[in-house]
Amino acid sequence: METVLRTRIAGVEPKRGKVRDIYDVGDKLLIVATDRISAFDVVMANGIPYKGIVLTRISRFWFDFLGGEVEHHLISDDVRSFPEPFCNYGEQLAGRSMLVKKVEVLPIECVVRGYLAGSGWKEYKESGTVCGQKLPAGLRQCEKLGEFIFTPATKAERGTHDENISFQRCVETIGEEAANYVRDKSIEIFKKAGDYAESRGIILADTKFEWGVIDGRIILIDEVLTPDSSRFWPEDKYEVGRDQESFDKQFVRNFLESINFDKSGPGVELPEDIVQKTSSKYIEGYERLTGKKFEFGR
Repeated sequence: METVLRTRIAGVEPKRGKVRDIYDVGDKLLIVATDRISAFDVVMANGIPYKGIVLTRISRFWFDFLGGEVEHHLISDDVRSFPEPFCNYGEQLAGRSMLVKKVEVLPIECVVRGYLAGSGWKEYKESGTVCGQKLPAGLRQCEKLGEFIFTPATKAERGTHDENISFQRCVETIGEEAANYVRDKSIEIFKKAGDYAESRGIILADTKFEWGVIDGRIILIDEVLTPDSSRFWPEDKYEVGRDQESFDKQFVRNFLESINFDKSGPGVELPEDIVQKTSSKYIEGYERLTGKKFEFGR
């Protein structure tokens, strides 16, 4: 199967993000997960086979799983139900697209952390805090935290990094009622998803949720609990005090570090073995999470 790096729909131009092509469909949006891959906020020259399909299926799985807990934006992932002209482009869109409700997006990234990893570990080593929140002394890399912590961030413009903010600034940005709701709901569904993942032999270390407002209601939007928005670790390989194996683009990051990629400018062409290893890791994550075998077209 060829990778899909850009969708092309006659007469319609999407807004292209690092990974997704987003089409405005009146009171709805059509979100297409391409096979583009970014690392260090740079999109690479080639893509990862099946990546967009895996991300879409994982989001769909979680929307179904969480459907009784929270309202979300998904309307349909069946191309045949899409409006014209999109319903005629199944070859490009099948398996990797979702028709969703158009909302007013809350300008906050809702990050929930259950383990001390990534930028949180880096900050903790320097100051004993994560996003300004004081943590107990003596914690080790990738150690499980005593309780989940909510660490909001601003949504960055393209080409810039998200900025971690305090909960008070979150309140100032979206209002106290909305801030309390997204904090409490994000932690609630993180716990539910983490308990499920653990039953599948996977650790959910942290994740990022996004929320939007429609008709006065706050609903869950964007991708949900995918390897692009979360850290998933195989439980049987977990060992505190070091970096963990993960179901994401770590092979890509490691390769770029090995060639001293300057983390800016145009993306490079990834070697075939890195491409195939990364594709296999995304597929393995899907299969282990859902218990379903990955088959294209199903």
